[in-house]
Amino acid sequence: MRKPVLQLDLFLCIGLTFLAANPAPAQNASALQNQFQAAVSDYNAGRLAKAACELESLERQAPGSPYVEELLGMVLSAQLKDSDAHTHLQRAVQLNPGWAAARANLGVNLDKLGKSSLAEQELKSALAIDPADYEASQDLGQFYLAEGKVGEAIPPLEKAQTLHPSYRNGYNLALAYSETGHAQEARREIQQLLKTANTAELHNLLGETNEKLGDFIAAANEFQQAAHMAPTEPNLFDWGTELLVHHALPPAIEVLSEGAKRFPDSPRLMVGLGLAYYWQDKYDDAVAALLRAADLSPSDPRAYYFLSQAYDRSPSQAGEVIECFHRYAQLKAHDAKAQFYYAMSLWKGKQTASSGVVLGQIEVLMKNAIALDPSLSQAYFQLGNLYSQQRKFADAAREYEQAIKLDPGSPAAYYRLGLAYNHLGRKSLAQKEFQIHQRLYNQHLAETDKRGNEIRDFVYSLKSNSSQPQKPK
Repeated sequence: MRKPVLQLDLFLCIGLTFLAANPAPAQNASALQNQFQAAVSDYNAGRLAKAACELESLERQAPGSPYVEELLGMVLSAQLKDSDAHTHLQRAVQLNPGWAAARANLGVNLDKLGKSSLAEQELKSALAIDPADYEASQDLGQFYLAEGKVGEAIPPLEKAQTLHPSYRNGYNLALAYSETGHAQEARREIQQLLKTANTAELHNLLGETNEKLGDFIAAANEFQQAAHMAPTEPNLFDWGTELLVHHALPPAIEVLSEGAKRFPDSPRLMVGLGLAYYWQDKYDDAVAALLRAADLSPSDPRAYYFLSQAYDRSPSQAGEVIECFHRYAQLKAHDAKAQFYYAMSLWKGKQTASSGVVLGQIEVLMKNAIALDPSLSQAYFQLGNLYSQQRKFADAAREYEQAIKLDPGSPAAYYRLGLAYNHLGRKSLAQKEFQIHQRLYNQHLAETDKRGNEIRDFVYSLKSNSSQPQKPK
């Protein structure tokens, strides 16, 4: 959330109380006032260097004016000289402790300097001094939003919207409602704002809010409206993934493909497109999109899981996939899944090879993954498969047993363990494992639901980690 901007209180233009503390002839007083008004005009016109010179001269001629100190602090802040600005803003508060605007501006300055605790105190003091001050309420609400204290932002934002309804404050209030589980209130606020400002960001936020309310058709319509009004990367991503999450795969692919054309450097658009292809069983296309996502963001783990799944069904791009997972394993040398994915890509790509060296490398990578994360059940299961392929059935049975301990709901592990027991002549144990496998296999519909939830959670993780705004190609 953007930090609040320092505001110039309008009454500064009316008079100068430093004249009372520093008596001067009327001619000098008039000159000083004209000089101050010139500084105000230069500040408002963006002539900051000139305004700073004028105010520094005034500070020497008439020391002790909170208004000169305040304006000089704001000029320096506009020049991004926040440490220098702090000296003058603090002096303004010391000279006039009951000035709400000065305290609010000091609070904003302290926040920019990273002193959030002191900033909160000043912003609260400003509101206590003048509870009807719209700017003070808005500043405090925006401060809480910037600090991630969304629930605490709601009361001052509500108050500011009551005192003086505005688009930006209303949007922030609706956002705070939506993020704190008050979706109905968020929708009401957005609908009120839409009466006077029909913007893409409001439609996008209304889409998010409708999604939280379970109104998925309305959510998709709002995301679509936002994307048509402003085809930005976030809007196209939100529309496309909303369609994806709710199984509207052909239109999801169409929207995400268009987004990827406009924003080819967006990793999350590529991941979303890869998921859409994957879910529609277009595995070659899924692999290509997910490879591109991994190239764009090599250290982000989220593309690799579905890349491994799609590659398992489409090995035609083996060379590129192996190289991709090799790079990831090097980047994440202490990540168990990175080592596991690399092992699996090698195994899939080299299945027709007879080289024992490759199989030995795969075994080492599997064991490295287990050492890095002893709870990684898939690594035990696949190591068991590797031993089974080499007819080392006692070793395979040991790995399958460990996989089942870690993931007792995996039907494949019971089936493979049963096969290993059969080869070892342990028929009764094998039969028991086959029975468990059959019972779990019959629950495949629940696993299908689980898959849908998995993709939904994945998409939401991408949304919560939105990328920086990008320019279309």
